Amino acid sequence: MSKILCVAEKPSIAKAVAEHLAGQRPNSRRTGANYVMNYDFSFSFDPPWGNCSVTMTSVIGHLHSQDFVQEYRGWKSCPPSALFEAPIENSVDDKKKAIAENIGKEARHAKALFIWTDCDREGEYIGSEVSRIALRANPNLEVKRAKFSNIERAHVFRAARNPIHLDERLVDAVAARIELDLRIGASFTRLQTLNLQPLGPELQNVISYGSCQFPTLGFVVDRYFRIRNFVPETFWYIRVTHLRDDISVNFSWRRVHLFDRMAVTILFERCITSHTAKVTKVQTKPTSKWRPLPLTTVELQKLGSRLLGMDSQRVMKVAEELYTKGFISYPRTETDQFDRGIDLRALIEKQTMDGSWGAYAQGLLEGNFRQPRAGRNNDQAHPPIHPVSYASGNALATNEHRRVYEFVVRRFLACCSEDAKGEVTTIEIELGDENFHARGLLVRERNYLDVYPYERWDSSQHLPNFTVGEQFVPSEAIMLEGQTGPPGYLTEPELIALMDANGIGTDATMAEHIAKIREREYVMCRPRSEAARNGDNNERAVGGGRGGRGMRETGSRGGGGRRDRNAMLEFIPSTLGVALVEGYNNMGFEPSLTKPFLRKEMELKMKAICEGRKSGSDVVQESLGQYREVFTTTSRKIDVLKTASATPSNPNGFTTISTKSSPYHFVHATLPPTH
Repeated sequence: MSKILCVAEKPSIAKAVAEHLAGQRPNSRRTGANYVMNYDFSFSFDPPWGNCSVTMTSVIGHLHSQDFVQEYRGWKSCPPSALFEAPIENSVDDKKKAIAENIGKEARHAKALFIWTDCDREGEYIGSEVSRIALRANPNLEVKRAKFSNIERAHVFRAARNPIHLDERLVDAVAARIELDLRIGASFTRLQTLNLQPLGPELQNVISYGSCQFPTLGFVVDRYFRIRNFVPETFWYIRVTHLRDDISVNFSWRRVHLFDRMAVTILFERCITSHTAKVTKVQTKPTSKWRPLPLTTVELQKLGSRLLGMDSQRVMKVAEELYTKGFISYPRTETDQFDRGIDLRALIEKQTMDGSWGAYAQGLLEGNFRQPRAGRNNDQAHPPIHPVSYASGNALATNEHRRVYEFVVRRFLACCSEDAKGEVTTIEIELGDENFHARGLLVRERNYLDVYPYERWDSSQHLPNFTVGEQFVPSEAIMLEGQTGPPGYLTEPELIALMDANGIGTDATMAEHIAKIREREYVMCRPRSEAARNGDNNERAVGGGRGGRGMRETGSRGGGGRRDRNAMLEFIPSTLGVALVEGYNNMGFEPSLTKPFLRKEMELKMKAICEGRKSGSDVVQESLGQYREVFTTTSRKIDVLKTASATPSNPNGFTTISTKSSPYHFVHATLPPTH
């Protein structure tokens, strides 16, 4: 009987796959590596392998590490610029040697190597690392890989009986990215650290650079400067109110508002002079609120941060743990469309036993099911994130696991539902030469909203009957004054959206880059403050209308979203973070290291490697050439960066906040109330 060696990316995946293929608890053997076990069983593969003896084992992420050869590793061993060409060696990480030895030992007597790493770029590269180690022990091995997106039993069997080849283009792309990140990151990090550390004791930590890390910091600092430089502007507008059938209807001005007080005053006086309003349009028509698209990694991170009170890195960690337990599909995907071949009804049926959403799931099976909407993205590797099996509350380890699992399930059920339906009534009136309108919504069918409480769509106040052509004297016409308000600090969902739109990192790494700028203390996080949520929104009445009077109104912005935003974190740059961005921006070169353009171009080149349009070596040389030019400019103008770091920007009107855990200060703007 031939032996097949199977290698997964994580011990939990190896255990789950082995148990499925063995059909019972497989025999287990200890290895020399902590947490890694070997599982022995028999399985009948499709030809040409047939019935085989199988050993399933695993790695724990990457096996190899890349570093410069020894003579270049010292901080002062060479000029930082030399790292663009310094020799690099690729070796098994010291902590992973026992894992590598286990793979080599098991491969010696195997006929084939069957790789079960995650089906993405990193998984493909880890598979190639496993392959290199196994082939050194047994050059005659046949190498295959399993294509799978979840560890449901039927899915695992399909993957086992339909092996594919490793995609060397993906391997080449990751190899190129690793080399670029090492050379660019090490050269700029040494340049920054060696030049800035002598400036003071508070700069003794490593001042690291990363080609994704700095643009991410740049977004945070850019928003800080927009707040700091914000100048409020006063505007004026007109509102008309009419009381009918005990319902007070507010008509909004079509011009919204103007920044010219005199112009608004003249228009307002014409309204007052005309006395009578005329109804020019009454329209009622059906409307819908679309059900959400299938769930991608970026959306999971954004919504997890906004709705679940967890940072994006924690959301992804919990989602990966749910995946390894077999509860949800692979949580790293760009795809927002379900393949027609996926049996969605079978997945829905597994959720019918739940006490909270089981009845709703049953209703979908009994006639309410709709094929999910198809988005524009398909990475050709994984389906959207969805539940694979039912998990009772007791089966989930923590409250965080329960919240993430519930969100994934409810999102999936909502995708398979009908859009919410309602009617919208619009009434338009003319007063003088000005036009005003009122709008009312009546929700007729909630549909997906019954299972997806994360979105709101409520009926507004019922509008009384109006007839086209009728005339009436408004109960009140009023001219109001307001002020524009500054933007808020970037929240995590906003930062992730900016990174996604600008090609900074991948769906799998965005949370890591955000965590890195926090770890380096370039930014701090805090819950969005109550003041920032509410604003002051006082409106001063300038005049009254027929039957009306002057008044002061107090309100708050965005009433419907307040509960969701309570848990959101906002990012505030440290003085060091501001200094680094200011320093690079003051050097006057384009594109700046704190802008997304260089990294976005690099990510596009990685995609070109994956699609076979470029080679990895060509991309490495092109990208190193671009960054070498920027490095040369930075070296020549390093005094600009030193000046910014020695005297960080802290203009009047801004507060510095010191924290016990950090030697740096964090800055925030003290601004006029938001109106």
